[in-house]
Amino acid sequence: MQLTPLLDDDRGVSPVIGVILMVAITVILAAVIGTFVLGLGSNVGNNAPSATFSYDYENFSTASDVQVITVTDQGGDAIETETLSVSVGGATYYAAGSDADGSDDVDATGWDDTTISAGDTLTLTENGAATNPFDADADVRVIWQSSGGSSSIISTSTTPN
Repeated sequence: MQLTPLLDDDRGVSPVIGVILMVAITVILAAVIGTFVLGLGSNVGNNAPSATFSYDYENFSTASDVQVITVTDQGGDAIETETLSVSVGGATYYAAGSDADGSDDVDATGWDDTTISAGDTLTLTENGAATNPFDADADVRVIWQSSGGSSSIISTSTTPN
C-alpha cells in the first residue's frame, strides 16, 4: 500500500483562485455599469473651477452718485471668460466674455482676455441711463457654465444697503 503525503495535494487551489477572480470581475463590471445607469458618468469632467473673488462697492451710500461694483479674481484656477457670467439681483450684466446688459443701464468692462486669473478685474458701472440700477442687499453672483449645460455659482456677495 502506498500512502501519499497530505501536504502535496494541490488539486483544490486552482478552483479557489478561479472563483475569487470571477467574483472580482463581476463586482468591477457591476460598479461600472451601475455608474452609467444611474447617470453618474455624465458628471465626470464637469467640475466647476475653484477661484476666490473679492468685491468692492463704490457710491452705494448716496443715491445721486454713479454706482460701481468691482469684482476681482483673487486666485485659484484660471477660468475661460466664455464660461462666466455675473449677475446682480436678477439681471445679468456680464456673460460669455462681453457686456450682457440688454437695458444699457450698466457697462461691464474688464475680463477681456480669453481666460481670467489672479488680479483680473471686472467693473460694472452705472452709465447714467437709469438711477441706481443696483438694489440694496442684492446678490452679486459669479456663475460658471460648463460645456454640457450645467452651471454653478462659484462666488457670491451682497451689495451694501
